[in-house]
Amino acid sequence: QVQLVESGGGLVQAGGSLRLSCSAFGSSFSINVMGWYRQTPGKERELVASITNGGRTNYLESAEGRFTVSRDSAKNTVLLQMNSLKPEDTAVYYCYADCTSTISLLRRTSWGQGTQVTVSS
Repeated sequence: QVQLVESGGGLVQAGGSLRLSCSAFGSSFSINVMGWYRQTPGKERELVASITNGGRTNYLESAEGRFTVSRDSAKNTVLLQMNSLKPEDTAVYYCYADCTSTISLLRRTSWGQGTQVTVSS
């Protein structure tokens, strides 16, 4: 079983920056994709950014050009650098990892506990 531990987040003024970090812990697994979703009350969770094992990235349109997702594969860690933050970026951000067990070859998604990002105007 893979556990994800997140750090970062907090309160920042509009125009500011924050960095989120997420590390995956466990044994006998390989990571296919890591990334971040976010959710606000009453809305569905939306994909913010993701990065594949090969380094291919994907971004929410509103995050393009402001957010950068990166990955340290050796440390099973994904980072989300968020610049030029806007009040509408306020949400709980969840790290996720799409993993394959090297024993059973089953593929499953693991989730972090979520971290609050609040951008004040």
